[in-house]
Amino acid sequence: MINYPSIDPVALSLGSLKIHWYGLMYLVGFVAAWRLGVYRIKNSHSDWTVKQVEDLIFYGALGVILGGRIGYTLFYNFSSFIDEPISIFYIWKGGMSFHGGLIGVIAAFFLFAHNNKKTFFQVSDFMAPMVPIGLGAGRIGNFINKELIGRPMESIMPWAMDYGDHIARHPSSLYQAISEGLLLFIIVWIYSSKPRPQMAVSGIFVACYGAFRFCTELFRAPDAHIGFIAFDWLTMGQLLSLPMIMIGIFVYLIAIKNKQESK
Repeated sequence: MINYPSIDPVALSLGSLKIHWYGLMYLVGFVAAWRLGVYRIKNSHSDWTVKQVEDLIFYGALGVILGGRIGYTLFYNFSSFIDEPISIFYIWKGGMSFHGGLIGVIAAFFLFAHNNKKTFFQVSDFMAPMVPIGLGAGRIGNFINKELIGRPMESIMPWAMDYGDHIARHPSSLYQAISEGLLLFIIVWIYSSKPRPQMAVSGIFVACYGAFRFCTELFRAPDAHIGFIAFDWLTMGQLLSLPMIMIGIFVYLIAIKNKQESK
């Protein structure tokens, strides 16, 4: 069993200013998305410009941060918000909801598409392959913050982790970093490397993320103040992921159908 490596969540202190690893992980995600976006337009016959990529990252960053924090507050921590409304701004403490961030990003994409005379799915198909790196980095931030600890292992494996309670647990945040970050990036990046029907890349991203999140939640301890939603195993994260799987599959099938009808 591996002892959790005690990591200071503060990466750098400059007087009263404290720079947290969790915030730096978001910066890693935004920079990676920008670099990958620029790489893609320079290595393909794309009508996107570097300026548009930079603007889209800015729109997306606002959507992720605002939507993620508001979503976490509404879905996971509403009672604490009622007690201390200003806590919604405590981003450095963690507490960001992917599903809330997704809603924020969707709103940002609609706004960007309108302002740049593009369709929503032109924007989402272009951006989807760049998102998983940020998702994986965010899960590393969760690990550093000692968040999203895993459920106890029934059979102790060599990678079981002791988070300080002397219980062999799944390192679930690392499972999520690998699946929602690295593996999802490989799948969506390779799939999008060839011309695909409009909406198809977005559908693949949403469906695969939902499936990965649903599966990894089986190894993650539920939020203590929420517990299981049903059946002594269904979590809030899984409940929110089920519609993503269905919507992603639906969008993908519509994309394939439209391609076939256009031939």
